[in-house]
Amino acid sequence: MARIPTKEEILAWISDNPTQTSKRDIARAFGIKGADRIPLKSVLRGLEADGVLEKRRKTYRDPDRLPPVSVLEVLAPDGDGDLYARPLEWHGDADAVPRVLYIPRPAEPALGAGDRILARLTHVGLDDYTYEARLIRRIGTNPRRLLGIFRKSAEGGRIVPIDKKADREWIVQPGATQGAQDGELVEAEQAGPRARMGLPQARILARLGDPSAPRAVSLIAIHEHGIPDSFPDAVLQEADSARPAGLAGREDLRDLPLVTIDPADARDHDDAVLAHADEDPANPGGHVIWVAIADVAHYVTPGSALDREARKRGNSTYFPDRVVPMLPDRLSGDLCSLHEGVPRPCIAVRIRIDAEGEKIDHRFVRGIMRSAASLTYEEAQGAMDGSPSDRAGPLLDPVIRPLYAAYGALKAARARRQPLELDLPERRIELGEDGRVASVAFRSRFDAHRLIEECMVLANVCAAETLASKRSPLLYRVHEEPSVEKLDALRETAQAAGLTLAKGQVLQTRHLNRLLEQAAGTAEAELINLSTLRSMTQAYYSPENFSHFGLALRQYAHFTSPIRRYADLVVHRALISVHGWGDGRDGLSAEEEERIEATAKHISDTERRSMLAERDTNDRYLAAYLSERIGDEMAGRISGVTRFGLFVKLDENGADGLVPIRSLGSEFFHHDAQAQTLMGSDTGLTLGLGQVVTVKLAEAAPVTGGVILELLEVEGATMPRGPSRGARASRTGKPPRRKADKAKAKAAKIKRKVARTRR
Repeated sequence: MARIPTKEEILAWISDNPTQTSKRDIARAFGIKGADRIPLKSVLRGLEADGVLEKRRKTYRDPDRLPPVSVLEVLAPDGDGDLYARPLEWHGDADAVPRVLYIPRPAEPALGAGDRILARLTHVGLDDYTYEARLIRRIGTNPRRLLGIFRKSAEGGRIVPIDKKADREWIVQPGATQGAQDGELVEAEQAGPRARMGLPQARILARLGDPSAPRAVSLIAIHEHGIPDSFPDAVLQEADSARPAGLAGREDLRDLPLVTIDPADARDHDDAVLAHADEDPANPGGHVIWVAIADVAHYVTPGSALDREARKRGNSTYFPDRVVPMLPDRLSGDLCSLHEGVPRPCIAVRIRIDAEGEKIDHRFVRGIMRSAASLTYEEAQGAMDGSPSDRAGPLLDPVIRPLYAAYGALKAARARRQPLELDLPERRIELGEDGRVASVAFRSRFDAHRLIEECMVLANVCAAETLASKRSPLLYRVHEEPSVEKLDALRETAQAAGLTLAKGQVLQTRHLNRLLEQAAGTAEAELINLSTLRSMTQAYYSPENFSHFGLALRQYAHFTSPIRRYADLVVHRALISVHGWGDGRDGLSAEEEERIEATAKHISDTERRSMLAERDTNDRYLAAYLSERIGDEMAGRISGVTRFGLFVKLDENGADGLVPIRSLGSEFFHHDAQAQTLMGSDTGLTLGLGQVVTVKLAEAAPVTGGVILELLEVEGATMPRGPSRGARASRTGKPPRRKADKAKAKAAKIKRKVARTRR
């Protein structure tokens, strides 16, 4: 009787010979004939039952899938005129390549046989072989994009760019207007080569309607803050020419059931996790945790066009309706993304922790992995709570429960370390199909979120420790402790709320956590959490280690998100260099080492730029959402006190609005900057942080994001009515210019610009 191969030997054969996967091929490879094929068939059935192989007709193959973003080659139209395309990356059976139907949108250019496109795929049908494709862009084309106001004319029209730096207008031919109306905000692209004389031509891609409408909000923020939102041709050419990484020089991790756990709307997956009990008898009750991160450094090498553009952007920027990525879709949504069932290169760290969650050791590897599943936070939590989805159910015992067991140990270690435990709900703006705000809610926080966070923090610590021990240059994530002035302000706020923050000792996060615990469950909880957050310094990147105060960690670096953060890419390159992986071309270059301080400052600045753009966009969306509720009464809390008025955070949706000081009543109000209060000179009425108020929505300006409120009640007491005589806080005696006034002035300026273009 011939020797029957083990499961591992069969998997290795199929991996090395993906086109020879029938039972006959496998039997021939291992010299199995006649009746000996019966036990071989039993082994294959076992692999199929384990979910490691899937049977397709008379062949066995790894359960590969097409990535959600793929490069396709368009085929000739079929008899019905439909366009199909073939995927250029397919790891499965060569005789069973999936069918991909291309679904064009009205404004898209016509495609023909042989065209290559980057497309987003949706699986349709009952089998695994039928997909629909939506065009992202044609490979090799990158026409210039612009945003502007359309001005209609008998000859078609022209586009007046909203970008202040634009030096000329664009001509639109009659057939390229997409029916745009005069005064509409439009997104357009260059049409044909630029002429040597006259204005350049453009074709309109999307009508965004009123410049103050919600669909225009994020585009305006992108232009206002100077965020690059189109990739140069050389960058796209490099991305399009990239090919999937092979196994050479890498550790094969494809048998590890690593899973990604992300938000339901995630388009890319750059981290995967796995945990199991440590079998070492010297570590009873311990755990082994794997954290695998997309190997972006393999594709984005130092000094390349992709690298220069990624450094320029610094990070991805996220808006409610779109993402401005750091890397082109070919990488961020395809080759670098750890999609379910698709082999992908990674840099992984294997970490051992004891039963108390303390790290024993770790090691980094460069490998190839295949995600067992792309789970959402809700799926992972639902499985643990007794309601597993069809996808999460089979993974509950082998994958999800061990992850939660390891998280239990990490949580115990976190409790001992005492990082800052702020409790501030995260707001989520949901958009409808028309681009308008459908709802504003607060994100639910599950243990699944905390599990992933703790795994990522641990992996980041491992990266920092490894590079520091090798004396390698790296970018630390630095968070310095609060200044004395900010701490004094926080202490006074706490005292006003009847709470205490100890003084005269070296500040530690545990001291702030005690304050937060005192406030928990009280009416002052949100105020104390907000005030504590405002007392913190801004985190930044630095080649020098000043520790991370908020996380209570001595060494910390960003390693886990190289698809969306340039800092992580630099850390990956440093790890490649110190481990001697590959030929050195994708490691940390000498030039990078020399300019690492400049890189740290630059990407810290781009991070702040993105934060401001995201905040402005959210403010505008909220103002648009509230603009239909003028006159409504709402509950909130005073979240800020200035000499020109009060800021109130609304309970319902977390929006911030201004109560101008001139609307507060018929008396002078004295502003105490140190106590953060306004006090009435006649009545002694004191308005301060954290007070519960009822307000009426007086104005909401979507163009600027300004929200003006009228104060009706404070702590249940009705406010006296009548015109105010101002505030005594101004040194000059001249009322300071209010934020609302600036918002109105900005809106008026935009209207004047639009009006000028009509003349």
